Amino acid sequence: MNQGILLYGPPASGKDTITAALRELNHAYGAFERLKIGSGRTRGYRMGSVDQLTELEERGDVVYRNDRYGNIYLVDRPGLALAMQDGSIPILHLGQVAGLEAVVDGFPASWTSVLLWCSRESTEVRSKGRGDSDTEARLAAWDATVKDIEARLGFTWDLRLDTDSVSPAEAAQEIDLLIRRGI
Repeated sequence: MNQGILLYGPPASGKDTITAALRELNHAYGAFERLKIGSGRTRGYRMGSVDQLTELEERGDVVYRNDRYGNIYLVDRPGLALAMQDGSIPILHLGQVAGLEAVVDGFPASWTSVLLWCSRESTEVRSKGRGDSDTEARLAAWDATVKDIEARLGFTWDLRLDTDSVSPAEAAQEIDLLIRRGI
């Protein structure tokens, strides 16, 4: 069965950095580029159009959609199928537990869910340090993440990591160990 990793956490909790560390451990790992309809940052996304969104929705190929920062972000069935070709293990970055649930329920694979956490202060420092122009929106998303977790206390995480105290390399090794064990 195909495998995938679901990284969940507030903005700047280390999703990109840990994805890069996983890639260094094993080239089968790779960031899943969600489809983005909108503007702003393009790195790490497949840019799409409203027409493309409409087509995917009509075919039932939208696994998960969220609207944030004035943009639309999609996890799409064709994109996931392509990302899992030849034994590749996609790493999905999601900021809502509903997104994890939608992917687990909507796309057959062995999914490993990882909660990455950092303090609100770390989110602010990291966001400003990487040049985000919308740090206040990222802090609001941090606040929303806390509420999201509190609202879904029954969600079971395969692994929880505090990125204020665990290095990206250590985090990647822990995640890789779970994947190799088939958890």
